[in-house]
Amino acid sequence: MYSERYQNTYSKEENQKFTQVFSELTGEFSKNMAEGIPASDLKTQALVKRHFEFCLQFWTPTKEAYKSLAMSYILPSPYRDSYEEVAEGLGKYHYDALCIWADENLKE
Repeated sequence: MYSERYQNTYSKEENQKFTQVFSELTGEFSKNMAEGIPASDLKTQALVKRHFEFCLQFWTPTKEAYKSLAMSYILPSPYRDSYEEVAEGLGKYHYDALCIWADENLKE
């Protein structure tokens, strides 16, 4: 798996900040889902933009690559498991939101 080849050269403080920001984003996605806000809603799509910008700190995904990342939120993976621990169905909600955003905002 590609992620296994990734070498984390960030400081402890940087890693803690990344974890904090990612947790905040996940919490906001979960809140939107719980409130019944559709994945296509502008409020949720704004969260996806923030998620994409977060990802840009580590890599610059193409549309296909970003949607492949989203697939890991619904296929058996640690990503899916971590989302499902927060709220049942969150992986699928996040997947849907990312795919919508990627189709509307990223070029091939």
